[in-house]
Amino acid sequence: MIEVKNLYKSFDGKQVLSDINAKFYKGKINQIIGQSGGGKTVLMKSIIGLYPIDSGEVLYDGRNIGLMSRKEIKELRKEIGMLFQGSALFDSQTVIENVMFPLTMFSPKSKAEIREQAEFCLTRVDLKPQSFDLYPSEISGGMQKRVAIARAIALQPKYLFCDEPNSGLDPVTSLLIDKLIEEITEEYNIITIINTHDMNSIMEIGANIILISKGKMAWQGSKDSIFTDSNEALNDFVFASELFRTIRNKKQVVF
Repeated sequence: MIEVKNLYKSFDGKQVLSDINAKFYKGKINQIIGQSGGGKTVLMKSIIGLYPIDSGEVLYDGRNIGLMSRKEIKELRKEIGMLFQGSALFDSQTVIENVMFPLTMFSPKSKAEIREQAEFCLTRVDLKPQSFDLYPSEISGGMQKRVAIARAIALQPKYLFCDEPNSGLDPVTSLLIDKLIEEITEEYNIITIINTHDMNSIMEIGANIILISKGKMAWQGSKDSIFTDSNEALNDFVFASELFRTIRNKKQVVF
């Protein structure tokens, strides 16, 4: 479990996050949701350790990242997989070279073993061998996202962080990527944290959802309680769309 306790973060005297308390669970899709500018990206980067926090604690299975030495943080980084917005693949490297990159950097395995591990990861995300030696510019956006997921799991991480994984994808491909991340999370019992404002993703795979509003944790729940919860901040976020207001009203009529 990753636990955040009494977290505060400010920039240049402006308070961005205040008294955040949250738990993120193993084997489940944990989502941080909220409006743009509300603080969700800052929270994710604070959890990862990219932003030093002003006060509070971030615990990785009981290990306080704020008290770790540089060597301990380096070891923790090996346990973390990152799926960046836009995939962030290396244009000059082939598909399989992209996946091999973190293994080459951090794994003691031989080159043959590294390639074998990379091929396994690419196969796990349903990519065919004929695509392994292509460059990112030669494959679709959905395939690029699959390559990015394969790279993120190459070191067999305990923790997987995804920043807007569906950004730029069509609804059908977005759903496939959501399901793939969910399958990998459950299969490998990973703590997966997704930063998103995609309502389709939230309603499809959100097992543990944290809503950040105006720098504070406004709500915590799951996809099953979104349409029936009376939390004002949640309703302002979820039902900003006319479509979801219509869905809510129909559900209320049924109930």
